[in-house]
Amino acid sequence: MLDPHPQSQPLAFLSATEILAKFDDGSLTSHHLVDTLLERIIALDGPGGPIALHAIAAVAHDALAVAEQRDVERKNGDIRGPLHGVPVLIKDNIEATGLPGTAGATALVGRPAHDAELVTRLRDAGAIVLGSTNLSQWANLRSNKSASGYSATGGLVGNPWSLDRSAGGSSSGSGAAAAAAFAPLVVGTETDGSITCPASLNGVVGLKPTVGNVSRQGVVPISHVQDSPGPLTRTVADARLLYATLSGTTPPVEPVRPRLVRATTWNTGHIATDKLFADFLAAARESGLEIPDREFAVFGKDQGNDEQHALLCEFYDDLSAYLAARPGEGVHSFDDVIAFENRHGDVEHRYSGHEHFLAAKATGGMSNPTYRESRDRVVHWATTECLEPGLGDDDIVIAPAYAPAWKSDLVLGDLGIWFNSGISAAAVSGWPITTVPIGLLHGLPVGMTLIGRPHTEYALLEAAEAFESVARARGWTGLPHWRHQRGL
Repeated sequence: MLDPHPQSQPLAFLSATEILAKFDDGSLTSHHLVDTLLERIIALDGPGGPIALHAIAAVAHDALAVAEQRDVERKNGDIRGPLHGVPVLIKDNIEATGLPGTAGATALVGRPAHDAELVTRLRDAGAIVLGSTNLSQWANLRSNKSASGYSATGGLVGNPWSLDRSAGGSSSGSGAAAAAAFAPLVVGTETDGSITCPASLNGVVGLKPTVGNVSRQGVVPISHVQDSPGPLTRTVADARLLYATLSGTTPPVEPVRPRLVRATTWNTGHIATDKLFADFLAAARESGLEIPDREFAVFGKDQGNDEQHALLCEFYDDLSAYLAARPGEGVHSFDDVIAFENRHGDVEHRYSGHEHFLAAKATGGMSNPTYRESRDRVVHWATTECLEPGLGDDDIVIAPAYAPAWKSDLVLGDLGIWFNSGISAAAVSGWPITTVPIGLLHGLPVGMTLIGRPHTEYALLEAAEAFESVARARGWTGLPHWRHQRGL
């Protein structure tokens, strides 16, 4: 299918760097751009339309007014920062004044939200907060039988490449919105795979920064040890631009030349995906990239059990503290959420329960004597038994990310998820990971991951840019196919 809203396509698919150039030469205004993107969102996202992507949780009521203000400021030579006049979408578990900040849960509907620190950074840089994106409810730590991309407040996010397929999770709406060109810059969050997965499934670039490099203040939490907000964009250059603002850092002037290795033991297990990656890797090597093979330890059942237990303990304490501090009437503790969802089971338990909430409550939180053992053991494995010995003297390890998007199933939940286990190693270690598209399989996007040492985001992005060039030389355009109807 051609783009379902062709009148907005020329502007919508501009990158942020292209937009800024057009602002500078006077051929585009922020007001016109925001107006066009809002028309596109209304046409393609809302209920009752031919697409109903459900990627957007809410639109900022003041977006057009702020855009007009940015245009006046630009005309007067008053440039606020590097994102002046550029629209940005944020995941709905990130608080912003005038937006819901519900994490997809009806328990938080109507609670006042203030600007999270990262939102303040965006506004100070001149960005226009266009709205917020739908997500897997409570960032996917709710049920082991739920469908990624579904929330009680926003419904089920579709994948622009094929509307019956999953947009991944938990930054489902962020990945879909980036791919659908609802904004050039989108912010998601990751605890384990929640930027990486939707980036791969929707065919966009994702970056989960080193934990702590981007503020988590004002973000509905799972784990202070693993949560990390980061960019989802359609180009690596835009991910770099957005990360610089979110982190308050400056890209290096001189190019970084990281040393790369391939993790031969990190495959998705999906034969066609792993073959596509192998073919892509051969093309990358032919282009001049030196990428030796190396074996890395594989994240297994023991590590998964340790991570799960640690996350549940952290979730119980971290969410309880967050709810107690957030103003307004409603749930103010973890136990309040469980009670609320039980009382409103017709909405909250329509497709699945909240087994992870019950399991988290049963741990008693981080005071559980087994918590520290589990957390220390899995972090030790990830850093000293997996990533550091695997890398040796090198800088970045690469592997395929996820197999193509599976079909969404609200009744049975997620099925057939294939991914490389290094994603979880990066998660529990707190190391940065970026995802870049490498091609299509049966018309669906496939991505690759790059994991680097802590605080090496710009080296990761430089390497990702090299792979982006290989993908474009092999025909990658990043234009979704919009196949199939929802039919869900």
